[in-house]
Amino acid sequence: MEIKAIYQDEHLIVVDKPVDLPVHKNDFMPNDAAYLTKLVGDMTGKWIYNVHRLDSKTSGVIVLVFSSEVAHEMTLKFERKEVVKTYHAVVQGNPGNGIFDKKVVVKKKSKFKKPASTRYETLRTVSTNLSYKEKEQVELSLVKVMPETGRWHQIRQHFAQNHNDILGDSHHGDFTLNKLVSADTDIRRLFLHASSLEFQHPVSGEALRFEAELPQEFKVVLDHYCISTDTTTEISG
Repeated sequence: MEIKAIYQDEHLIVVDKPVDLPVHKNDFMPNDAAYLTKLVGDMTGKWIYNVHRLDSKTSGVIVLVFSSEVAHEMTLKFERKEVVKTYHAVVQGNPGNGIFDKKVVVKKKSKFKKPASTRYETLRTVSTNLSYKEKEQVELSLVKVMPETGRWHQIRQHFAQNHNDILGDSHHGDFTLNKLVSADTDIRRLFLHASSLEFQHPVSGEALRFEAELPQEFKVVLDHYCISTDTTTEISG
């Protein structure tokens, strides 16, 4: 599997993580399974440190570092909310613009919840011919998402709580809608993408911003179903 490097220097590397690729190995994976830190280590010939989380089902920008010292500095930046993270997602309905601030569970099968905050902005909404159960001509929206905290599946939980399930979410989402879309388009993925990261370089202090292009599948699905469009801001795929 090829990993696209967006930026690299002697201290860190920023890559565009493919969808359905775990960041690091876990006990449930086969011994020969691919994971990001191993692939990037093989690509660079360096030991790789992971400094923030990106779910295996989420594609997009992630920063990895080459030393424990830089890992410590970058981890602090994330903890102190000095890193600006932007995502894009395709969701059910039209959430508009605002902030989700309900508490979310902290891990799978847990009932313990912590405060979380997710800002969002709807960029494009399409009316579709998708109808099932009590729903008719279901709307789909492309949204820009700016999480202000970093809880487990925070973005996915917040949109599901508000009945704006992220398309392709097999854990929190609308399973009937997911099946209909995958059957129609043959696209099977979580429609959540880490679009950009902004932070000051942990060594030089230089202001950095990195972007990963929106996956083509996002535009393909919206265009496939669109029977009418209420567009706030167009984003090309």
